[in-house]
Amino acid sequence: MNCWRSVAVCLAVVLSAAILYAQTSATSPGTGDQQQVTKPSGGGRYDAEIQKAVSEELRKHDDLKNVTSSVEDGIVTLQGTVDLYQDKEQAYRRIRKKQHVQGVRNQIQVAGKDIPDAQLREILADKLRYDRIDQGIMFNNFTIAVNNGVVSIGGQARTPSDAASALAIVENTQGVKDVIENIDVLPASPMDDDIRLRVARAIYGDPALRMYASDPQAPIRIVVQNGRVSLYGVVMNKMHRQIAEMRAREVPNVFSVTNNIQVASGTKPS
Repeated sequence: MNCWRSVAVCLAVVLSAAILYAQTSATSPGTGDQQQVTKPSGGGRYDAEIQKAVSEELRKHDDLKNVTSSVEDGIVTLQGTVDLYQDKEQAYRRIRKKQHVQGVRNQIQVAGKDIPDAQLREILADKLRYDRIDQGIMFNNFTIAVNNGVVSIGGQARTPSDAASALAIVENTQGVKDVIENIDVLPASPMDDDIRLRVARAIYGDPALRMYASDPQAPIRIVVQNGRVSLYGVVMNKMHRQIAEMRAREVPNVFSVTNNIQVASGTKPS
């Protein structure tokens, strides 16, 4: 137990690396002047009406006070600045629903606080590691990369709600300038759900691994798709890594196990 307490902080830090830094290679650059035109132009006969409606909508929201608009042939162009990426997305959604709007060019810039990429990764890691506790977070595995404030989020989510929650965290975090979303939502499957539960019980119920069950961040992540199990996360030593894989392989209906678990550096064997 002394060893476990001594590495608890280390596990917390390295878990964020295992879950969230799998894509730390340089990401694509920001989208800049994002073109979000979703309908063909329908002519400009409603432009004045659209401009009035859009201006009124922008005035309703303090977070859009620095956003301006123009309309041509039913296409709305949004420009200006906001503090959060979520504000930019919300502006698009609100304007896109206005009557007669044919499309939206979202050229709003996120001009909030600048945060170094490494620090921003840590902030996002801290938030995502504990997102949706008691709602099956051990069955999700997200990856994060940050390049000049542009965040790429990927990995696997058990449900659309898990994916939406993770994406919302990224979009509402100070310092995020743009978001590239590549989360894979796993298909619904009663068989896979049964495997998830059985593998979780087998791993977290093993006497050697039971210490990890008390950690709310779920240090061992279990991703299941079509009977194939992939393990992610961080453990204290190689023996724990091997035991986790063995326990997963013993579960009925598991076709294969891929062990991506990392061993925390700087820890001593228990």
